[in-house]
Amino acid sequence: MTIPGSVKPRCTLSLPILIPGLLFIGLLLAICALAPDAAARFFGSGQSWIAAHFSWFYVLVVGLFLILLLVLAFSDYGNIRLGPDDARPEFSFTSWLAMLFAAGMGIGLMYFGVGEPMTHFVSPPQAEAMTPAAAKEAMVTTFFHWGFHAWAIYAIVGLVLAYFGFRYNLPLTIRSGLYPIFKEKIHGPIGHAVDVFALVGTIFGIATTLGYGVLQLSAGITRLTGLDTSGDLFRFGLIGAVIALAALSAVTGLDKGVKRLSELNLGLAITLLLFVLCFGPTQHILGALSENIGNYVSSLTQLTFRTFTYSETSQAGWFGNWTLLYWAWWISWSPFVGLFIARISRGRTLREFVLGVLFVPTAFNLLWMTVFGNTAIWLSQHGGEQALADSVSNVDALLFNFFDLLPGSDITSALAVILISVFFVTSADSGAFVIDNIATQGKENSPVWQRLFWALLLGTTAGILMSTGGLAALQSMTLIAALPFAFIMLLLCLGLWRGLIADKEHSSRRLSPATDFWSGKQWRNRLDHLLRHANEADARRFMQQTALPALQAICAELMARGLDCQVEQIDEHQCRLLVPQEGRRDFCYGVRIEARPTPSFNPLEAAHSHDQDELIYEPMTFFADGRAGYDIQYLTRDELSADVLRQYERYLVLSQDEQLDLLSAAPEHDPPEPSAG
Repeated sequence: MTIPGSVKPRCTLSLPILIPGLLFIGLLLAICALAPDAAARFFGSGQSWIAAHFSWFYVLVVGLFLILLLVLAFSDYGNIRLGPDDARPEFSFTSWLAMLFAAGMGIGLMYFGVGEPMTHFVSPPQAEAMTPAAAKEAMVTTFFHWGFHAWAIYAIVGLVLAYFGFRYNLPLTIRSGLYPIFKEKIHGPIGHAVDVFALVGTIFGIATTLGYGVLQLSAGITRLTGLDTSGDLFRFGLIGAVIALAALSAVTGLDKGVKRLSELNLGLAITLLLFVLCFGPTQHILGALSENIGNYVSSLTQLTFRTFTYSETSQAGWFGNWTLLYWAWWISWSPFVGLFIARISRGRTLREFVLGVLFVPTAFNLLWMTVFGNTAIWLSQHGGEQALADSVSNVDALLFNFFDLLPGSDITSALAVILISVFFVTSADSGAFVIDNIATQGKENSPVWQRLFWALLLGTTAGILMSTGGLAALQSMTLIAALPFAFIMLLLCLGLWRGLIADKEHSSRRLSPATDFWSGKQWRNRLDHLLRHANEADARRFMQQTALPALQAICAELMARGLDCQVEQIDEHQCRLLVPQEGRRDFCYGVRIEARPTPSFNPLEAAHSHDQDELIYEPMTFFADGRAGYDIQYLTRDELSADVLRQYERYLVLSQDEQLDLLSAAPEHDPPEPSAG
């Protein structure tokens, strides 16, 4: 019995995803907590086994992602919009680029901006250590790990989510991209398994990032306060504080505040970058940037497919500890970053999406790595060699040791601690949101407690793995968890390719708009529409006297021939004809009233006063796929019926082609709210 006035707790979690995912994670964490030594050996052997047997797979699959994206961007497919044909971007091009720019910044750049170039400079895979050749190799390798390949991984997942989500109205979940392959089976065990792998991989990937943040934040606090922060208890406290702040954001709805804080953080990051550029070896940095880009681009093909098969064992070990871990890290993060870039990209063309996602964040990453990495290498060669070279083994504190060699080290170190802290909090908060999105199959308006639960699980995972094996355990688990999802991403590429082929086929068979069915009988009426803009009353009259009776007449004839059919008048502004079909998308022909501003000039403007705020009301068609609707206000009832039959004929023809079964993918949704009324 429900007590009056009480509100039942609501849960949107999908049990077929939640239970297997939690069981797998819980089992691993229990083993880590109860048998840490055995867990460390297991993680280490697992990482070695994958590096020995699947390094070629990681290399080929990541290279394939980049090649596929470039092919799509520069082909005719690049003109396809991520949404209906008439969709336009929600954000201006400048704002969109700025958000992509922000997506390229985070804990990773703070941790590895100095750490990776200096590590490769001191211990390069091929060159002699601490030589100009080692410096060159260090920067090219860093560019390789943080450049196009990383963002190709993100772009593939983001493109799949945006394409199937916005163009075919499927949920923004990974399984949606597999519909062209598995059809309705994605709603069963296959789809659940895909989301479980995405869930587990994302949790371990974000936990690894939190681990980097904890280690560097601890080193920064030690640098500023002199406190010993190396113990597990202190680091657990840091993780707890971060999770508490992320929970506060979720409970109090501080998303806008965190957004503003993130924007401030980005500003501080740029300030740090400009500070190092100005107070470091400026001429050397600018020259190095040009040469780094040239070396990176010229060696891109060789780097893409390098596996060190013909090299010494030590180089192969370096490859497993760096490149493979990076590829696994990016793959595990791809649902997180992919969902973000998908959500801000509705209405963009595929070409805009690919080129923007590949080039904008990459450009910032390369600039950051050059400014920090080349400055650190230059300092180590000109007076600070011992200080930086000796601290390479302690990457956690390397950034702060680097600041000690520049003016105002206390201020820059404090700014760095603030940056890492806010990135830490926003990563946990945003990560919990994305994980909840995976676990609910894309359902919206989830209760707050679910985000709190995932944030707590992220903190627990990071804490337990760090206490049992440190950063190495986090990295190993990321490499292991990312492997099955890499196979899934290959299937996503196949599903995307099939979807795009179906899309182009659909476009090539598109019918002409309703003017093809206009008989000319109401030419005076059409002329009147051209010269006198229809008001809302005119549009409603057309809906009741022409559109609705025409759809009802078609429905009656279809039912007389044994077909299931229905006409729905959703409200006074929209109605639709539905013909359900087993195993594929229902046929839908809808009419809704849309309002738009009047043009700034019309032929009667000189003779009549013109209200700039006046709206034109037009009855427009809408369909269940991504096609743009068209104006039908000048058609008679019979002409509109002919238009409906022509669209139904097209629907039947497309449905006969199995390759075009994608068009049945999306579940039926109510059409958008009309802009009139």
